[in-house]
Amino acid sequence: MKPSLSARLALLSATVLACSAAPAADNAPLDEARTLAAQLATQLGTALRREMGAAGPEGAVAVCRQLAPELAGTLSRQAGLRLARVSLKPRNPMLGQPDAWEQAVLADFDRRAAAGEKPESIEYHEMVDEPQGRHFRYLKAIPVQPLCLACHGPAESLSAAVRDRLAADYPHDRAVGYAPGQVRGAITVKKRIEGQ
Repeated sequence: MKPSLSARLALLSATVLACSAAPAADNAPLDEARTLAAQLATQLGTALRREMGAAGPEGAVAVCRQLAPELAGTLSRQAGLRLARVSLKPRNPMLGQPDAWEQAVLADFDRRAAAGEKPESIEYHEMVDEPQGRHFRYLKAIPVQPLCLACHGPAESLSAAVRDRLAADYPHDRAVGYAPGQVRGAITVKKRIEGQ
């Protein structure tokens, strides 16, 4: 008997979290941010590929819906910062809506990709003074890869099963219409810098 999606997601979550290593305490904020962004991207990519193979694209929608926020939350709590995925065209506006700083950086990412920069290498970081204090901010572009197109490609090219699943799970979805070489969104890291 095939295990349920919830059971497969729980197993995937436990497996990828057990394999991740927390960054060393003496790492600079940029090194820590890069490490965490890479962990989230790798763990989520592994889970997506596995679920695509087991249940197809419509099954993989549940990975992004359930596992991605869980992984980001776990890594955030472990590191004592905020780690999430954001986009100018979020699938779930409750979780993926960028703040003003992130919006400006994401717009710049789109310009950089359109100018020929490889999306997988696009990132940006800076120290930002905010009313709540000084924060290290980091964004790492999420490139559109062929695997992404089954759920994020042009709306007319999505299968009926994927369209139905997206309509049910994401009634306010704006995350379609992408092509390879574009920036789908970014992994964002925000860390409070104490004593400044």
